[in-house]
Amino acid sequence: MDALSLLDAGLNQCAVVIDRDGGLLLALLTAGLVGGTTHCTGMCGPFVLAQVSARLERVPLSAMSEFRRLTGAAVLPYHAGRATTYALIGALSASVAGHVGALPGLRWLSVALLALAALFFLGYAVRNVLSWLPRMPSLGGNGLQRWWGDRVSRLARPLFGNPTGWRGYGLGVALGFIPCGMLYGAIAVAAASGSALTGALGMAAFALGTVPSLLAVGLAGHIAGRTWRTAVARVAPAIMLVNAGVLGWMAWKLVA
Repeated sequence: MDALSLLDAGLNQCAVVIDRDGGLLLALLTAGLVGGTTHCTGMCGPFVLAQVSARLERVPLSAMSEFRRLTGAAVLPYHAGRATTYALIGALSASVAGHVGALPGLRWLSVALLALAALFFLGYAVRNVLSWLPRMPSLGGNGLQRWWGDRVSRLARPLFGNPTGWRGYGLGVALGFIPCGMLYGAIAVAAASGSALTGALGMAAFALGTVPSLLAVGLAGHIAGRTWRTAVARVAPAIMLVNAGVLGWMAWKLVA
């Protein structure tokens, strides 16, 4: 089988997954959009700005142009690296969940994961409407999250010196492993599919959803990021409520 045949077969398989699991993929895309706006700009924005500064400092003034400025600020290799990590995590978690769920007595695993993700998104929406509610506890505890995040950041630090091309991509791959509360909910949704391909595509959709807010930060700094964040934050609770409803309905369909 030649390369074109393999590519065609792969695209056909992806089309089948999109047709079959479109609701799940859309839920992850919108979750990424909301999470990227309300969370990622604060957490990952400094990483983006550091890369933008390092990239543009290496461009001679005589070679600087609007196109160079825009491509330097977009840090597309970094976003591609993050998407790769998220897709791998989605594929692995879905594959494990699929194999475990196939064991006798554990067919309810997908239902539990979908229900957990629905509750997570519901809690996120309600917390944004009623700010007096206590914060949802982070998986593994803040101490463990901070420890792991510090280790990943330390390993990725050498790549910040010249974050272009493959180094920028590697930086995205590395920083994609930084723990994030919204990421846990997305992984639960991807794992519930029980399909490695669906899990990978779902987490890639989640990564794609986080890109607009980080592009705004890279192109115009945190001021633009805050402007975008304010605009999306107004509709974020409604979007997350819809996501929770879709995932809850999917869990119900598996039970019924």
